[in-house]
Amino acid sequence: MSTDDGTRPPAHGAHGRPPTRTEKWASYRQSPYVPAFVLLFILAAAAGLFAGSYTYTMADPTPRRIPAAVVGDVQARGGEKFIAGMEKALDASLRLHPYATRAGARRAMEEQRVFVTLRPGGRGVAMDIAGAAGATVAQLLAETGAEVAEATGVPVTVTDVKPLQEGDPRGLALFYISLAAVIIGFVGAIQLSVHARALNPFERILFTLAYALLGGFAIAAVVDWLLGALDLPFVESWLILSLTMFTSGMVFTMFNTLMGRWAMLPTWGLMVLLGNPSSGGAVSWPLLPSALGEIGRWLPPGASVNAQHTAVYYQGHQYAFPFLVLAAWSLVSCTVFWVWRHRHPGGRDRMPEHAATAS
Repeated sequence: MSTDDGTRPPAHGAHGRPPTRTEKWASYRQSPYVPAFVLLFILAAAAGLFAGSYTYTMADPTPRRIPAAVVGDVQARGGEKFIAGMEKALDASLRLHPYATRAGARRAMEEQRVFVTLRPGGRGVAMDIAGAAGATVAQLLAETGAEVAEATGVPVTVTDVKPLQEGDPRGLALFYISLAAVIIGFVGAIQLSVHARALNPFERILFTLAYALLGGFAIAAVVDWLLGALDLPFVESWLILSLTMFTSGMVFTMFNTLMGRWAMLPTWGLMVLLGNPSSGGAVSWPLLPSALGEIGRWLPPGASVNAQHTAVYYQGHQYAFPFLVLAAWSLVSCTVFWVWRHRHPGGRDRMPEHAATAS
């Protein structure tokens, strides 16, 4: 309706008055701009933290605690002088463990209880290192041993008794395949929450398990069969990768249940910012800050690296601990998701009745 001059009459009531400041703020909060602005700052902070976490652990690895085996009467051949020199050069980070025989020390190395063996050798000292225990630690020990030998005049022979595979000269391949399993694990869960939102809880767990099994197989097949970079114990490595991927996916699903759309924040922080740098994959745990070295063993990325590392290089000496860590995270995540499944944003049972019954 309009007046004779063609203009509309002034509106009356609530629809005619300008919105109050409170109403404007309430409308703004419902707009997409608020989460967009929040994400601007979150992504910027995440970028800095991501770079900082890796730089902190990897830029300047420092020895903090290196278990070492001392065999027999190595001190009688200048070993005492050599060991004192190593202690000084490594800032007293060696933790010496005496062994009566070389076989006992080698067994301790196979069980990853020591990283280096000092024993009598020729006219001086023989030093056995294990490149497979950590390329950074082995390199540090070899270089320091040569420097100390020259400084003290004690001859030293360095032997890598557990070398890395030819396709993985820096020992990083296992870290990268574990990293792939971790990241694809929670990215897969994110994609399920976006593109398969209507999955019910049990179906969501089954599909997470399914893509974990297929993804773990694909990673192992590409690295071993296609590229030939690593000679994997295929079935064991495949299952470790799959368990890692499933755990990572369910960790995101748990946080998605508890925190909704902001679930990526704790997932990224736990698995990437904290978990991967402290896993011991890129820098062995004796060179990590002590707190990170301890925490890393209890997180899924560290457990995955440890299990994979032992499976590939220390067959027959596998520990249950990393598998228990992965299983515990999976069980807790599945339990939280199942108990509070009504809070998860997905599922067909959350659809409106008229939508569910529409033809």
